[in-house]
Amino acid sequence: MQIEISANKRTLQGKGASRRLRGSGKVPGVIYGGENPAQAIELDHNGLYHKLKQEAFHASILSMDLDGGKEQVLLRDIQMHPFKLQVLHIDFQRVDKNKKIHMKVPLHFINAEISPGVKLSGGLVSHVLTELDVSCLPKDLPEFITVDLTDLAAGNTLHLSDLKLPEGVEIPALIKGENLPVATIVIPRAVAAEEAAAHVAAGDIPTTVQKKEGAAKEGEKKDAGKKK
Repeated sequence: MQIEISANKRTLQGKGASRRLRGSGKVPGVIYGGENPAQAIELDHNGLYHKLKQEAFHASILSMDLDGGKEQVLLRDIQMHPFKLQVLHIDFQRVDKNKKIHMKVPLHFINAEISPGVKLSGGLVSHVLTELDVSCLPKDLPEFITVDLTDLAAGNTLHLSDLKLPEGVEIPALIKGENLPVATIVIPRAVAAEEAAAHVAAGDIPTTVQKKEGAAKEGEKKDAGKKK
């Protein structure tokens, strides 16, 4: 389902106008790109703030109602107040359905709990990447990319080349030959120490062969004592 957002064209610009706009519960912004010139806009702050909490809002094609006309846009930049829960400014980019776009999409990790590295070795999953820059046509843009950790063992690393991508989606980094790590499983120090201690303790337990060898040596010592 496509996310919809409403905006109005803004004529007054400048710091003073933006300050007054924020004081009235609005957010100044701009929409740019495509064949049309950049357009200053304003949006309702509360509605926008709640939409920004949605993960999909940051990585989806948005349908913007701009004074009754429809625009297909991408969220490109947000400026937040340094300590208030307030959006100061927002940028959107128009989308051309026939041109590829570059977008960062979140990674969703699944099946960590059944991976050998976690289930059998007591390891922890380390997320090296949490989002990924992809290239695709607007219609192929995924809301997220799934990273399946089912077969990941302790000490092993999942790379970009291991990901299963939706049809039509490319990873620019891979095209450049950068097969970056995505996730790995590490063994916590406490678990590693326990395994080491268990290994040492197991080595201290004499085997049947060791017992026989020990008994034979003890017998040799006693025979040598009797000869003396």
